[in-house]
This record gives sequence, structure tokens and C-alpha cells, in this order.
Amino acid sequence: MNTVQLGQSDLQVTPICLGTMTFGEQVDEATSHAILDRSLERGVNFIDTAEMYAVPPRAETFNATEIIIGNWLNKTPGARDKLVIATKVAGPSRGMPWIRGGSADLTVSDIVAACEGSLKRMNIEVIDLYQIHWPVRHVPAFGGVYFDPTKVAPCNTILAQLEALQTLVQAGKVRAVGLSNETPYGVHEFVRLAEQHGLPRLATVQNPYCLVNRTVENGLDETMYHLGVSLLAYSPLGFGLLTGKYDASGLSGPDAPVQGRIAKYESMRKQRWGRPDALAAARRYNALALEYGMSPTQLALAFCYTKWQVASTIIGVTSVAQLDENLDAWGTTLPPELLKQIDAIRWELRDPAQ
Repeated sequence: MNTVQLGQSDLQVTPICLGTMTFGEQVDEATSHAILDRSLERGVNFIDTAEMYAVPPRAETFNATEIIIGNWLNKTPGARDKLVIATKVAGPSRGMPWIRGGSADLTVSDIVAACEGSLKRMNIEVIDLYQIHWPVRHVPAFGGVYFDPTKVAPCNTILAQLEALQTLVQAGKVRAVGLSNETPYGVHEFVRLAEQHGLPRLATVQNPYCLVNRTVENGLDETMYHLGVSLLAYSPLGFGLLTGKYDASGLSGPDAPVQGRIAKYESMRKQRWGRPDALAAARRYNALALEYGMSPTQLALAFCYTKWQVASTIIGVTSVAQLDENLDAWGTTLPPELLKQIDAIRWELRDPAQ
């Protein structure tokens, strides 16, 4: 794989990124290290994590993923020099009181302290890409559809967040900055204020993008294209919906895959990925993949791998075998008639997992 530039930064990454949120919950440390070994062996130079991980989030696994990565880096000489490492500071707690005591804000000192914590856990001197995991202000995210002005409340401003990130960049602790779960307005404001005040310019936005959630294409892609900001696409397999493993069994019950993330965790079934219409749409796309002689996983990943909107696709796996399957989908081409059928399904069913 050739590398791609992230935004206007100097970061060059592979178009596939290893996501790590399964490490410490679904995946034990030994398996996590095996996945990291194999990913590096196969040429992936980009890994993404977060202070909040593992997922589903629990107080007991808060910070666990970064610790696992740090342990792997400690025992793998030379690995750090080959990698672009991205992590995230959690936004307001969203029902997770173990994050900054359940604070509804994200202050300058919070951002600085979170960064220093991530550096310590991973035993690294600099974070290549530091991202705000979700907005501090009210936005329709994580399954929300509508912006509600009545929910707007005082919070740390975008300018203050940029100034905190500037402190970290100037201290040599962060190379480039990004956002996650953002809106077109948020991207515009971060770029505008950064340029106006000489603060770190946004390099990336990490948002969901897959066959059952293409909301990036509802205007965010235009914003990012014109502002020179790169998309990191997460959940390209729709939390497993687009692998076909739930097609016959449904999301729960005795026949559902016991290790499937949605089947295993009730908290996941309550989210957008657990909606009945999301599974119904996934079944349509999965059947289309089989009709064209490919696996559902291959189709779903190739869709992300080949879209102009995507700089790097974040894959999350629970085994070395899954990692290889995801990487082997690279290079798959989707014929024009198949893409037309994909768009026809979207026109009919829209984005049920948005």
C-alpha cells in the first residue's frame, strides 16, 4: 500500500489503519500483541486508540487499550519508529462518571492532562495525531439525528480547545490534531479559528462511514474536501452487521454469534448498530456481495477502500485471521453496475445506522 498525507500535516499513513478498541475487552493482551505484530509485518503503519478504550466502555477497562499498546511497544524494539500513533481525549462523559468525574465539559487542563496520561500509558514521547473524541458542544451524534437548540449549554469554546492543543504541539507532545464524530459546522469552525489565530490546523476527522451509515456524504465530505481535511472512516463493517454473521440469526438469541460484539453486549444492541432497520439494510448489502461472488466483508471494506472521501479506513478485529481477511480485501474493485445497485439500496433505505 502506498501512503497518503493526512490533511496539510506532515503525517504519511497507510490507507488502512488498525483500530484497537477491542483490546482489553473482547481481545486479551496476548492476542492484542499478536494482532499488532501481524499488522506491522503486513505493512500497516497507522494505529488508532483512545483514552476511553476498551469498548464497550467500563470503568474497569478505562485506559486498558493504551496500556496494552504501551506494553507491546516496550517489548517490540523499533516498532515505534515505524508507526504513526493516533489517540483521543474523551469529550464530556456521556454517562461515564469514571471519565473526569462525569464532567459535562472538557477544559484546557483536562486536554493537557489527558494527553500526558496517554503518553505515559503508551510510554512514548509524542503522539502523532491527537484527536478530540467527540464534541464538547451539543451535536446530533452517536445515533442522534436532529440538532436541538434547547440543549445548547455553556462549555469550553472551540478557540480554547485549539489553544490547549497548541500548548501540546509547542511542547513537542503532539504532532498534528484531529476531531472525531464531528459535523460540517465544527470542522469549519476549527479550521477558521486555527487560521485566524495561528493555531494548529485540523488534519483529520474520524467519523463513521460504511454501507449502513453514509452520513459523511450529506455535506461533511464537501466541507472536508474544500478545507483540505482528511477522513478517517471508522466502523466500515457496521459493528459486524456487514460481515453477514447476523444475517440468519438476528442480533440476539440462542443462534446469534456469541462473540459478535452486538450479540455479546446489550449496550451495543441499544445503539444505532442494533436497530432492526440497520440489520435489514445490512442483509440487502450482504446478499448483493454474494451475488457478485464476494464475501460481505470484502464488499463492505472495498466500498470504503475505494471511495475518494476516505484517506484511511480504520479496521477493528478480534483475531489475526480477521486482520488478514480485512487486509486481503485491499485491491478489490467494485464494478460500476454494483456501485449503482449499492446506491439504489441507499436511496431506498437511507442511513439506518446514522
